[in-house]
Amino acid sequence: MSDNKIRCEWVSGGNELYYDYHDNEWGVPVHDDRLLFEFLTLEGAQAGLSWAIVLNKREGYRELFDNFDIEKVAQYNQAKIDELLQNPAIIRNKSKINSTINNARLILEIQKEHGSFDAYIWRFVNGKTIQNKWKNISEVPTSTSESDAMSKALKKQGFKFIGTTICYAFMQATGMVNDHSTDCFCYNSVTTQYNQ
Repeated sequence: MSDNKIRCEWVSGGNELYYDYHDNEWGVPVHDDRLLFEFLTLEGAQAGLSWAIVLNKREGYRELFDNFDIEKVAQYNQAKIDELLQNPAIIRNKSKINSTINNARLILEIQKEHGSFDAYIWRFVNGKTIQNKWKNISEVPTSTSESDAMSKALKKQGFKFIGTTICYAFMQATGMVNDHSTDCFCYNSVTTQYNQ
């Protein structure tokens, strides 16, 4: 990037997809159930892999998982699973694919009980972004008491690929926490725009 903007350390050396994701999505509060499901799926897919791999396959996921339409994904059958396992546009891990379908079905149950997945999941931060003030990447935790509680509750519901580290990465991505470093050009915009 040649714009000379200061960004979080983890973005340095990344590709254009990385910069675009960091600048426009990471840390921005998400309250749309479909997009929350997308991030939950992608964070689970990342387990054991780099985020760059997942970002590079994101469009493949959107295409093959019906743009993360929760009701459609919840209805996937074995034939659809077999089809997905053959397609290199996504991460072809049977457990991760099965967990996506399983999680979609559970989100539908949560929507019936709580009105929306958004209402359910944001309660772990009391409905408001936690504003952190990290100066550098070494200060950023991989899990917190909030992600522990989220992981425990989701596991109890039957969700898969939902350990506390995955939950914290999900919280970072969806703006439940603002983990941009304080010198990052995104830090203040996320703080002021979305913390009303």
